[in-house]
Amino acid sequence: MNLRRKLLLVALCTLALPVAGWLYVRQMEALLRDGQAQALLASAGAVARSLVVTGAVQPESDRAWYVQQAPGPITVDGYGDDWAPLTPWSQPLDQHGKLLLAADDDGLYLYAVVRNTRRVRADADDANALAADHLILTLGNANGQRRYLLASAAPGPLTARPLDPAVDGLPDLLAAQWQEDGSGYQVELRLPATLQLRVLGVGVYDAAIGGDRMGSDTRALLSYSSKLSGELAQLVPDRVQARVLTSQGWLLARTGRLNTAPGADGQPGWFASLIYRSLLATRLEDASPWSQDVPRLDTAEVREASVGKPIAVWRSGEERGSVVLAAAVPIEHAGKVDGVLLLEQASRSVPLLANKALLGLLLTSFGVLLVAGGILLAFATRLSLRLARLRNAAERAQLNDGRLDGLFEQGRFPMTDAPDEIGDLARSFERLFEVVDGYTDYLRTLASKLSHELNTPLAIVKSSLDNLEHAALPAEAQPYLARARDGVARLGALVRAMSESSRMERSITAAEPEDVDLRDVVRGCADAYRALIGTRQLDCVLPDAPLYLHCAPELIAQALDKLLDNALSFTPEHGWLRLSLCAAPDGAEIELANQGPLLPEAMQGRLFDSLVSLRDKATPGDAPHLGLGLYVVRLVAERHGGVASARNLDDGTGVAFSLHLHGMPRQRL
Repeated sequence: MNLRRKLLLVALCTLALPVAGWLYVRQMEALLRDGQAQALLASAGAVARSLVVTGAVQPESDRAWYVQQAPGPITVDGYGDDWAPLTPWSQPLDQHGKLLLAADDDGLYLYAVVRNTRRVRADADDANALAADHLILTLGNANGQRRYLLASAAPGPLTARPLDPAVDGLPDLLAAQWQEDGSGYQVELRLPATLQLRVLGVGVYDAAIGGDRMGSDTRALLSYSSKLSGELAQLVPDRVQARVLTSQGWLLARTGRLNTAPGADGQPGWFASLIYRSLLATRLEDASPWSQDVPRLDTAEVREASVGKPIAVWRSGEERGSVVLAAAVPIEHAGKVDGVLLLEQASRSVPLLANKALLGLLLTSFGVLLVAGGILLAFATRLSLRLARLRNAAERAQLNDGRLDGLFEQGRFPMTDAPDEIGDLARSFERLFEVVDGYTDYLRTLASKLSHELNTPLAIVKSSLDNLEHAALPAEAQPYLARARDGVARLGALVRAMSESSRMERSITAAEPEDVDLRDVVRGCADAYRALIGTRQLDCVLPDAPLYLHCAPELIAQALDKLLDNALSFTPEHGWLRLSLCAAPDGAEIELANQGPLLPEAMQGRLFDSLVSLRDKATPGDAPHLGLGLYVVRLVAERHGGVASARNLDDGTGVAFSLHLHGMPRQRL
């Protein structure tokens, strides 16, 4: 990973700022929600106390039947088609079935469903009717209560028979419809609204299991009260929906209506609400149990309020993205819970404030992130460019054998004037390369200096040995004299080799180029080498077409001589050599391959340096090796704008040395 990417990752650390701000906004939003919930609970408590003081809510009995509002005309036929909208809120009828009660302007409707698969049938007028399956219906008004027997031997209409004496305001006979199926039977009837019933009881007798033949579950009647709704409307605050519920959650009164449409009446838009619900208000109850048009609200909050514990809850609104705050408080009188007051308010201020704070935070954080990222990216780019310039300067110096002459602007290492750490590094590099340059120059001229300095003492030693030959020496001293003369000869060869390398560098620099066909140069060298390699085999591979190059042919021949001398040192006695020439896209390539040991990995990049040799030691009597041959090959290749390289053959049988030549520059007259 480069420096710019690393600094870009560092810049991403500024994302901690919006994250911390987001957590702060969430905490602030939670405090605002708590404050608004406490305020709504206080308002609900005040309204509940007002309802108790005014007597608007009557003390609730332990058990009651709830009469729903009829959704439409109901036909008394014993079938439950007209009761389908009210079926989800049916009331259990002991363990035998369910009971539905509904009212409209025409009266009170009753629909009882009894599960009974083993039937004992009898009409109400039959003497054994009380021993068969039947219903006991109890009606009560201000004057008293009266029971009626409902039984039928077959589906169809029936007339209920009274079991008690007459009571003022209660009818003597009741008409009903009786229907049956495989699971049981259904009874449906209508009671006139003029009866002014206060209580109603329904008892089920199953002849198969026995039980109380005359008893019924008698309860008070509860229903939605328009009067209570009107009184409630005068107490609740504006833009608040209020509902009065029984302890079991049955609706007694309702006023107000929530306006949760996005963008209406100051309500946040759908996008703002979505952001609020996704990033801030994550604890929201589902809106489906809080639907406005249900006769019973059975939620955990209502159940908690019915036992005397006020509670507030945030829920989703009916419209997408809306948020509603609901507060449920008990309506208590004389230490007893007579009902539950539920206030609901569409939240506007909390989402708006939280969204505004979050939007400001995001914009600020995004701006800071862009500025910081831009600054760091610019800094990283400039730093990378400076480091790349420093690297390129070091590589140029390395490719130039550590010589600094003419490599850099104004003769100095780049960026040495910078006052920062990169400037310190550049100055350290400059001092290092100055030392390397001096040492390299010393090594470069060491051969010529040594050859010059050794000539005089070598001549003295040689002349002294010549004089000793004319002196009378014992016979045992002659071997030592011969050995000394051999050493002087070898020293002379070393001095001549060092002098030759110095002259070779100067001759390479001063060589004059010409246009020649390299095939003739390589062919001539190969013909001359066959007489020098003894029993070894030399193959020469040349292209079919002429290959012209603007070069110095004598330098190329000298380079091939050095390569052959190096190859003969490692090729076995009966090994093979291969000299080949081929055209390259930008010049020519000459390769000399030989059979022998492979090149060490550590030496492949240093073979063409000065004073480097792979020979461990010289054999007595052999010519000395100073490691200058391949160095001369490299100089010849560089003089022709190319490079010298060495590699191991793919089959592992030997090595190959190559000259990649591009040609010498043409001079203008």
